[in-house]
Amino acid sequence: MNTQAQQGKPILVTGAAGDVGAIGRHLTAMLLAQGHKVRALVRREDERAEALRQLGAEVVVGDLTSLDDMHRAVEGCARIYFGMSVSADYLAATVNLTAVARHHGVEAIVNMSQMTVSQMSITETTGSPQHKLHWLAEQALAWSGLPVVTLRPTVFFEGFFLRLAAAGVKERDQLVLPLGSSKTSPISAVDVARAAAVILADPAPHVGRIYNLTGPESLDLQQYAHEFSAALGRTISYVNVPVAAWTDKLRGLGVPQHLLSHLGVMAELHLEGRYDRMSGDFFQLTGQEPMGARDFVRSHAKEFTQG
Repeated sequence: MNTQAQQGKPILVTGAAGDVGAIGRHLTAMLLAQGHKVRALVRREDERAEALRQLGAEVVVGDLTSLDDMHRAVEGCARIYFGMSVSADYLAATVNLTAVARHHGVEAIVNMSQMTVSQMSITETTGSPQHKLHWLAEQALAWSGLPVVTLRPTVFFEGFFLRLAAAGVKERDQLVLPLGSSKTSPISAVDVARAAAVILADPAPHVGRIYNLTGPESLDLQQYAHEFSAALGRTISYVNVPVAAWTDKLRGLGVPQHLLSHLGVMAELHLEGRYDRMSGDFFQLTGQEPMGARDFVRSHAKEFTQG
């Protein structure tokens, strides 16, 4: 299989406008920089879509749960990156895209999943509705017979550590999370995009493989607070809060119930030690070490600092 997409066909990147960590946006930029044609699927026409055009992507506006939209997005593409934000429609979107991809005979799909799925089975699940959808989505992709490569990141720096904790660090110098003394090994969305870009550039050696992606270290939250302090040049302390109180606060901020349930279960699984995991798969794929906490915080210092 050539390193460029078959016969110059574009690579479809879903979720290209980006949400948590903007994996799709980073991936689009990386593939374009490598000389690939990219078709970027976005939910709406806005400044983010225009920014993708400025990078050189072909932008398609569509809904992953619409068959018509997916035919427009997939037709003519050789390879697909499939990623979607936490959503109750996740499984429907996966099956929809899979059916259309099978119809059009795509040569490879890189599927974004979650590492928790590796500990699930037909009889073992978690209380998260999203975890269940990810597990079922992986089954559907396997049943499809399509050439699939699965990425299972542990947890994103951009989720718990940026979106959910930045305000406390910025306003009170406190890393406030409901993770007790558990250890966790987050990876940055940029690194996940880098892994996906390597695979999409030449999928053949990777088809049928599952790659577990973690950061370079598994630390407890006191240790992460130390990394924040070193990166920001001021003392950041870790404040543990009960999971119920934390999810109640998120509910008050308008977080949808599906996402709220998922985040609450993730916190509980952290307390059970389920995220204290390490993998060398990122280095195996890229030949590079993943970004650590200190460098991640430094790269987002403005979001953690007042003024």
